[in-house]
Amino acid sequence: MSWNPALEPGCPDDVGVDAIETLIVPRARDLGGFEVRRALPAPNRQMVGPFIFFDQAGPAELLTGQGVDVRPHPHIGLGTVTYLFRGDFHHRDSTGADQVIRPGALNWMVAGRGVTHSERTTATARSGPHSLFGIQTWIALPESHEDVAPSFEHHGKEALPVIEDRGVSLRLILGSAYGKAAPATMFSETFYADVRLEPGSRLPLPDDHEDRGIYVVEGSISVAGRDYAAAQMMVFRPGDRITVAAGERGARLMILGGATLAGPRYIWWNFVASSKERIEAAKAEWRAQNWGQGRFDLPANDRDEHIPLPA
Repeated sequence: MSWNPALEPGCPDDVGVDAIETLIVPRARDLGGFEVRRALPAPNRQMVGPFIFFDQAGPAELLTGQGVDVRPHPHIGLGTVTYLFRGDFHHRDSTGADQVIRPGALNWMVAGRGVTHSERTTATARSGPHSLFGIQTWIALPESHEDVAPSFEHHGKEALPVIEDRGVSLRLILGSAYGKAAPATMFSETFYADVRLEPGSRLPLPDDHEDRGIYVVEGSISVAGRDYAAAQMMVFRPGDRITVAAGERGARLMILGGATLAGPRYIWWNFVASSKERIEAAKAEWRAQNWGQGRFDLPANDRDEHIPLPA
C-alpha cells in the first residue's frame, strides 16, 4: 500500500475489537533506577512477523558520570536493531564496527553464525546529566540465512524515509511500507517505523504484510472504540484493514511486522535458532573462549571484559 490515507476506507470504529489478535502489557523491571519493559517474547506471543524480542529501555534521567555498560556478549541467528528517542550508545562489535548511535538513526547488526558486541553510554554523555530512551529489538533470521557471515550497517537519521501528512509523521526504519523502502539489508519481508501522531490524527496500517503490530510509546490510540495507553502492544489479525486514531494528547508509536517465519524459534540467553542443536553449539564455543578461532571474537576496542555464559 502506498501512502494515501484519504483513500483508506472507514474509520477506527469500523474495526471490531476482535481484530486485535493479541494484547501484550509488558511488565516493567527496575535495573537500579533504569526501567526496562519487555513486550516480546510474551507468554502468549513469541513473534510478530520476524520480530522476536522487543524491549523499551527507559525513559531514564542519569546523573553526571552515570551510564549504561552492556559488556561484550554473543548472538546467533538474528539481527539486532537499536533505535533511540533520547541519549546515545557507543556500539562496538567483532565485525570491526565502532559506531555511536544517536536519536533517529539506525544500527543494524546481523549476527548470522555468530557475533559479539557491546553497547555503552559515551564519555560525552556521561560528562553531565543526560537522558536515555529507546527501543531494542531482535529480528529472527530465516533458516536460509541463519549462518550468514555477521555484518553491521549504520544509517543516519537523514537516510531513513520520512512521510508527513495530515498530523502524521512517520520514519521508516526497516523494510518496506506505504510505497517506501528503508536502506538496511533485510532477509525476510519486514516493516518497522517510528510514528508521531497529532491529537485526533489517523494512521492506516500497511495492508500488504501478514503480521502487523503497534507498540504505544507515548500518548494513546483508539482502536474499535477502545483506548490503549503507553507501554501496550497490539498484534492484529491478518487481512483486516486497520486504521487507528490518536488520543487527545497525540501518540508516538512503533509499528512493526512482516511475513511469518517458517516454524518457531528457540531462544536461550542471547541466542536464537531454528534448532536446539545450533544453540548448544554456540553455548559450547562461547564457554571455550577461543576468541577468533571459531564463530566468536571480541570487539577490537573492547576486549578487557565480557559477559560469561549463564550457569
